[in-house]
Amino acid sequence: MTDLSEEASLKKELAGLFQYMQRVREEIAAIHYPADDENRFEKMSDQLDAIVETTKSATDQIMQTVEQSEDLLQELRDSLTDEDALAKIDKISASNSGLFEACSFQDLTGQRISKVVKSLTYVEDRVESLIEAWGKSELEKIAVASEDKSEDEKLLNGPQRQDEAISQSEIDALFD
Repeated sequence: MTDLSEEASLKKELAGLFQYMQRVREEIAAIHYPADDENRFEKMSDQLDAIVETTKSATDQIMQTVEQSEDLLQELRDSLTDEDALAKIDKISASNSGLFEACSFQDLTGQRISKVVKSLTYVEDRVESLIEAWGKSELEKIAVASEDKSEDEKLLNGPQRQDEAISQSEIDALFD
C-alpha cells in the first residue's frame, strides 16, 4: 500500500513541477517575446544610459557656467580695490567652489547606474540562456497576453532619448 501512496505522491509532485515549468516557460516567453513589442531589458538599459547622458550633459553645462562666472569674478576682482567688494567676490567664488564639488554627484551616480546596467545585462544573459535551452521556436509558439494599459498609459513613454527625438527642423516641416 505504501508503494501506491508514494507513487501517487510522486505523480502529484511531478504534475506540480510540470505546471511550474510551464509557468516558467510562459514567463520567459513574455520577457523575450512580449505581446506589446517592447523589449524591456533593452528599454531599461537604454533609459539608464539616457539618465547618465542627461546628468553628464547638465553637469558639464553647470561646470562651464561656473567657470565663466569665475573668469568674470577674476576680471572684477582685478578692477576693484574696495576691500568690502573684494570680500564679497571671495564669498561668491567660495560658493562657486561648492557648486563644483556638488557636481561630483554625476560621476557617482554614473558609476552606480553602470553597476545596475551590468546586473541587468547579467540577468538578460541568463534569460537568453534559458531561451536557448527551451528553444526559441518553442517559445515563439506560446501566446503571451498583452498588459492592460489605459489610453493615457499607452501614451506615457517618458522623455525621448536624444537620438530618438524629433529634430526642430522636422517639427518645423510639419507646419510648412
